[in-house]
Amino acid sequence: MTATTALDGLGAKLLTGEIEVVDCTGVLGPNTPILQLPEDFAKNTPKVEIHKISEYDEDGPFFAWNWMKLGEHTGTHFDAPHHWITGKDFEEGYTDTLDVQRLIAPVNVLDFSKECGEDSDFLLTIDHVKAWEAEHGEIKAGEWVVLRSDWDQYADDEAKFLNADETGPHTPGPTAELIQYLVDKGIVGWGSQCIGTDAGMAGGMTPPFPAHNLLHANNRFGLASLANLDKLPAKGAILIAAPLKIQRGTGSPIRALALVPKG
Repeated sequence: MTATTALDGLGAKLLTGEIEVVDCTGVLGPNTPILQLPEDFAKNTPKVEIHKISEYDEDGPFFAWNWMKLGEHTGTHFDAPHHWITGKDFEEGYTDTLDVQRLIAPVNVLDFSKECGEDSDFLLTIDHVKAWEAEHGEIKAGEWVVLRSDWDQYADDEAKFLNADETGPHTPGPTAELIQYLVDKGIVGWGSQCIGTDAGMAGGMTPPFPAHNLLHANNRFGLASLANLDKLPAKGAILIAAPLKIQRGTGSPIRALALVPKG
C-alpha cells in the first residue's frame, strides 16, 4: 500500500465514520483547574479569563469575538522541552521550532483507572508497564504513552482535581524509573489526565518531578489534563497533540484528538 493509498483510505473511513475522532480535551475557561504552587516557591499561572470584544453590537455589528488571558500550561496542554530546565538547550524545543512530524503518532493507553481510583497516590512502575506490554504488545519508538486514571471526572471541581492537603497534592503518576524506561524505548512523549505529567507527590522523588526532568532532558514531550481516555483502546488509536505555534513558547493549550477505529 502506498502512502497516497493509505491517506485516501483514511479520508474515506473518516467520512463514513469507520474511524471516529475522539476529543481528548477538557473545556478551557474560567473554571478550568490551575496548578497551585507554594507561594514561597514560585509564581502561579493566572486563572483563565475570557473577555468579549463584540457580539453583534455597537463594538462590532456583524461579528462576535473575544480576547483571552491564560497561561501556556493551562487546561489540556502540551509541555515542550524548554518548559523544564533540563530541556533548555534544545533549539528545537520550543513550540515554534519543534518537529511537527512527531506530534501525530500511535498512542498506548495504559488503563490503571481502578488502581488510581483506589489510591490517589498510585505510582505506575516498570513492572506495571511490562505486564501491560505482555498483554497488549510492546510500546515502540516514536509512540505516545498515556496513563488512563479517569481523573478527568474531577475536572469540574478544582479542589477534587488537585486533591491537595497540608502534605501536598495527591494525584497518580509515574515513577522516575518508568519514565527512564519509556525514554530509553524512544517514546515521543508521556501524557496524564491529571494537572501535570508527574504524580502529585513527585517533588519528593529522585530526581524531583521525574516526568518533567527526564522527558525534557531527552527532548520528549508532555501532555496534561487529557480527557476521555476511556474511549480509546489500549492500542490502535492515533493521537494528534499539536500546540499553538507560540514564538519561543514553552507549551500551549491544545485540542488533543484521537483517531479510533470503530468495530
